Order: sequence, then structure tokens, then C-alpha cells
Amino acid sequence: MTDRLGIVYTPVQVVDFINRSVNHILAREFGETLGSKNVHILDPFTGTGTFITRLMQSGLISPEQLKHKYRHEIHANEIVLLAYYIAAINIEATYHDIVGGDYTPFEGILLTDTFQMYEKDDLVDALLVDNSARRKRQKALDIRVIVGNPPYSVGQSSENEINKNIDYDALDGRIRDTYVKLSSQPIGKKSTYDSYLRAIRWASDRIGNAGVIGYVSGSSFVEKFAMDGVRRSIVNEFSSIYVLNSRGDIRKNILSKGAAGEGQNIFGSDSMTGIAITIFIKSPRKTGEANIFYHDIGNSLTRDEKLGLISGFGSINGVAEWSEVTPDEHGDWLRQRDVSFSQFIALSDKLESDNVKVFEGQSFGANSARDAWYYNPSRNQLVQNMSDMISFYNNEVERYTKANSSLKKYARPDIDKFINVDATKISWGVNLKNGVEKGRPRNFDPERIVVSIYRPFTKRWFYADKNFNHSLYKLSRLFPTAQTENKFICVSGVGARSGFSVLISNTLPNYDTLEKGVFFLLSIWSESLSSRDMDESDVQMGLDISNASGVGIEMRDGLTEEGLVHFQQAYPNESITKEDLFYYVYGLLHSPDYRERYADNLSKELPRIPSVKTAADFRAYSQAGRDLAELHLNYESVPMYAGAKIDTGGKTLADTDYRVEKMKFSKKGKDKDLTTLIYNGRITVTGIPLEAYEYVVSGKPALDWVVERQCVKTDKDSGIVNDSNDWAVETMHNPKYPLELFLRVITVSLETMKIVKGMPKLDILEAEKA
Repeated sequence: MTDRLGIVYTPVQVVDFINRSVNHILAREFGETLGSKNVHILDPFTGTGTFITRLMQSGLISPEQLKHKYRHEIHANEIVLLAYYIAAINIEATYHDIVGGDYTPFEGILLTDTFQMYEKDDLVDALLVDNSARRKRQKALDIRVIVGNPPYSVGQSSENEINKNIDYDALDGRIRDTYVKLSSQPIGKKSTYDSYLRAIRWASDRIGNAGVIGYVSGSSFVEKFAMDGVRRSIVNEFSSIYVLNSRGDIRKNILSKGAAGEGQNIFGSDSMTGIAITIFIKSPRKTGEANIFYHDIGNSLTRDEKLGLISGFGSINGVAEWSEVTPDEHGDWLRQRDVSFSQFIALSDKLESDNVKVFEGQSFGANSARDAWYYNPSRNQLVQNMSDMISFYNNEVERYTKANSSLKKYARPDIDKFINVDATKISWGVNLKNGVEKGRPRNFDPERIVVSIYRPFTKRWFYADKNFNHSLYKLSRLFPTAQTENKFICVSGVGARSGFSVLISNTLPNYDTLEKGVFFLLSIWSESLSSRDMDESDVQMGLDISNASGVGIEMRDGLTEEGLVHFQQAYPNESITKEDLFYYVYGLLHSPDYRERYADNLSKELPRIPSVKTAADFRAYSQAGRDLAELHLNYESVPMYAGAKIDTGGKTLADTDYRVEKMKFSKKGKDKDLTTLIYNGRITVTGIPLEAYEYVVSGKPALDWVVERQCVKTDKDSGIVNDSNDWAVETMHNPKYPLELFLRVITVSLETMKIVKGMPKLDILEAEKA
């Protein structure tokens, strides 16, 4: 249950900071303290009772006040049974250590799901004799203070998991009416229903028009583009908001090799996400939007250093350097965008304010939601994996059908409880479960196996079938058949943790070829008899659409006429083609000036394309784009870097000696020696130029992608082995392929940076600055 709810236990330095901050705010805003009568205090996710015990020990409530508070005005909820009992014991023992006297049970604690108790039924209500009475009493109270560490769980990670997250119809309805409604992002954004955001929504409603909330939680609501609706909503609900950002997003550190300076997480290894301590204040005197105060704890600090600072602050009153934040028109608090960016032409999906766009449309890559099964370096292994999985699926269809043959529809067993969730046999998805319920067996079709660009400079075999993949989006417009040739520009998805990147390819993409990447096509295919868009339900990947649909297809340009005219008018004396424009986009998106100037925009929205000042600069960027495309499309055939030395210890090697299990860099003291790669126990590469690591794609140097992906890896759930040597031998017919790929990507990296550094300074046409 703690895994499902995302429960971790809170450092006492953080607990003390929140309790003291709340006490300070009560005195400042309401002329009261935590010890004042009629100030009801609730920890809705009490865990083992740390917030309440530290509150009693803090001295913020005198022993005389505590006797009344303990019996009547301190409240705690917990859903995990063992934690509930421990919390009750801890709170009772702490109370008696302070005030002495006879044993007095703590009657302010509830065994309950805090969110559920405000729904139609409280599922835990009947478990304890007096729980119902306590529940009714608490719900009737005027809660003035809410403190705690909300759970943070977006949802189960796999349909094979049985412990699904609970839906809260009323609470989620409030989220839809506020956080989602005010968001510029697609309706129903999953992350908006993270438990810690539910906790903020619930607490805001629970304290009504006056009170204080003190939470330690995930920090994504402060900065993530997808949380703009949350920010817009809470700015309107509260009078003041204090955010102490302790950072600690370990994924950012991993992706950026520590350069992001997130430092360690204050929850230690129990948490990977960035953490914020937030005090939300509702004052009856509120007018207008909330005053927002923000403090960043600092770069690259250890857990102990961060907790030491928090302890030293004491409360929000001890933080000397609060920065006041004024939200912009996008709902952004931090890293606000350059407003001139909106004047440039959109890549696609034009908004009402856009008259033109460069591309006809866009797509995501294939999202299988179970890559271990649907991707493999070995075509033979992929055939075996998918054949076995589909056979097992069909057995479940037959078993479920037989079980229901004599039952009425309302009496059929719950599909989640019926199916076999053995992760070594299958990886379930909603589509597969629906297929079982509807009694639909499936056939394995080897024609659906295609080559895919899985990650930068990494290809895999892929089973492309809409019945099994989570989604194929509009990939039929990129590659309607397995033999189709096309090119596309991929950019990182909006809000990518790894930062902005761009990469060209001519091979079927994955959803994370670049992180949550979006693809823009040189050519698109559509039905010759209709202008409607095709989606993944129209066709199957790897099939000839002409034969499958009976209507035929036609190819047309992926770039728009109005987009071409836009740039032709900017340079009336130039003969500019759509292909010129395609490569101009690719070149410009590599421009260091462009990326630096519009970094905050690119972290929150898709790129827009300015016209550069002169036709000569347009040609320079377009030629740079062509040269970069030549390198990036042909990375498997560019010359290997001649400056590297292959050390075999003087031995003549056989083909089997080139087998790689896991490459690693040599060590120079405690640090990596990036000039030396230990390929395997027989081969070492020396003389690797450090300049090659300057070419970064999706958060890491291109060379690191080779090192990371050219290996042997076993999926821990399914036991499926991904062996990159299989791609080398079976597909490339070259056992040396992993080593040669590394040497070729050195060349790609060096030549890429040479082109990028040779680009003209970004000087934008005056008409587009207006």
C-alpha cells in the first residue's frame, strides 16, 4: 500500500519548519497561535504521527494548552493499519511525557482514507467500532490548520499490477473544474491527478475561506508546464503562497550528469522527485491574486546540507531572501518565456492567433507501453516473444469465454481479478484486457515487424500492431508500409526533463526516441479519395494500405504552401523550395543562439521558427541543416574516427572477441576518464577526443547513448533479454558493429559541433520582432 500511495516518511527538520511556519502565519494573519482555542489542527496523512508528536514537543503549545488541544483540537488520519497503531502510540506516549498524569487515549486519530471520507462512502468506516463517530465529528469541525506530507502517486506503473490507484469521483471532479479547466494542456492530463495535487485541492476546499496549509510535497506544480492550471487555480484561491524549493530531482541529475545542480533529495533514496515545502495561506482579507514568495535552497547540496539549512531557517520568517513572483500570461512562475517568441511561425497545429504554420501536421512515435516485449535487437527473439505472448493472451481469451458461457453479463468476473498477471508470460494493457472481455483472439503476423529508431543512434526490431501497442498515433502517415522511405524532424516533447533536443531520422520512431518526441514530416501519405486525416485505427503498420483499404494512398508534401510563401516573401529575390525550408528548420533548431535565447519557451512549448535577417543567413542555416542531416541519417556509414587507438593487448581477435556485454569508461582517480573506453575484457579504445562529448542529444552526449544501449540487458519483470550483439550479427552481419558504431559516432559528434559552431549569429528579421 505504501508503494501504491507513494508514501515516504518525513525528516523532522522539515516537520519542525512547517509547524513553526504555520504558527508564525497564524499569529501574523489571524492573531492566534497553534495553541489558541478553536484552532483545529489536522494531519490528514499522519503516517507514524511525526507532525503531531513534533508539534507537541516544539513548545509552540504550552502544557496547559496541550491538555485541551490533545482532547479536542488535534486530529490525524491514516490509511495504513500498522502506521495508524504506531501513530496512536507515538502521540499518546509523547503527550504523557509532556503533561504526565493517567493514561489518556488519543481520540483524534482516524483509520481512514482522507480523500475517501469526503466521497459518498468511507470504505474504512466499518472497520473500527468508534471510527464512524470520530469521522462524523471531524467532518463537522472548522479545520483551521492542515499540515502533513501528502502521498505522491500518479498511478500504477503497469496493468500487471493488482493494487490499482483509487478513483475519487467528487475530488477528481473538483480537479477537473479547477486545475484541468484552467490548464492550456489537453483535458484529463494524468499528472494533474497525482495524489499530492489531490491533497492540495482537498485541503484548499477543507479550510474554506480562512486557514493555513503546510505541506512537503513534490515540486512539479511550481514549474512544470503541464501544471499551469494548478498554478492559475491556487493563485486565485489563496492570499499568499510561500514555496521553499529543496530541489533534489534525481532524474534531472541523471539526465544532465549532475549539471542541473539538483543535489541530493531531502528524503534520501526513498524519493526521486524534486521536493518543495509550501505554505498556503487563506486570509479573509484576501483581495486579488495571491502574493507568491519563492526561495531556491541552492545548487548541488547534499541531503544533510539541505536539512541543516532548513533547520537553521526555523520557519519561513527565518528565510531572508524570498523572491516575489508575478505569474505571466501563461501561468508560469519560474523561467518565464520571451514574449517575442509568439510572433514567429508555428511548426504545426496552428492556434487561433496563428495565420500560418510550417508543417501540415505532427505525430508522436510508437508507444507500446511494454517495450521489453515489443522491441528487441534480435528479429528472431522478437518473433518468439510476441508469438508466446499472443498465444498466452489467446488462452486467457478462451478461459474467460468459457468461464462466462453460463453467466449473465452482470455476473461476469472482474477482468482484473480473473486474468493471469504473470509478468513472464504477458504485459497487460487496457486494450488487451478489453480484447479478453470481448472474446477476441489475435493472430501473430510477422509482416508487422519493422525496423525502428528506438533511441538516438540505436535501432531495434519492433512489432507494430494497434491491437497490442498502446498507440501508434498517426504513424501511418509517416510509414504506411514497411518499405516506405520518409524523413522527419523530431523535437523533444514539451516539458522534457532532458531539455530541448532535435534529431532527424528516416526510420519508424519510438515515443521516446527523443523524450516524448514530436515528429514533423517531409512527406505525408493520405487516402487519395478523401482529405480526412488517417489515424492508427485505419491501418496496420507494416501493411500495404492500398491492398488493406482498397482505396489507395497518395504522397504529398508535409510542409504547407502558406509556410513556404511566408519565407519566400521574407526573401523575395531567392528561389526557396519546401526542401530548403525543411533543412532550414533543422539547421536553425541546432543554433546555440536560438536555443539559449528561447530556452524558457522551448521548455514549455513547441518550437516556433523566425525568419533570419538576410537571405544569406537563411541559406547558411539551410545548408547547415542539410549537412547535419547527412551526418545524422547516415551515422552507421560515416567514417570511423581515425584518431582513436584500438588496444587488443597485441592479440589477433576473432569475431567472437567483439561481443560486448557492457561498455564502461576507464577511471582517473575517482573520476571517469572519458578519453578511454573499456569496450570489453579484450578491447580498449584510447584517444577519444573530449570535444566529441559536446554533442548532446536528449540530455546526454551522443556517445553515451552508444555506450548505454550497446549492451546485454535483462528486463527484470519479464526476464526478456535484449542483446545488442544480436542486431550486430543477425541484421548488420558484422560482429564488430558496436565498436564501429562508437567510432563512427565520434565522427558524427565532432562534425556536428563543427557545423553548429560555424552557424551565423541569430539575427532576426525586423518584421518578426514587431
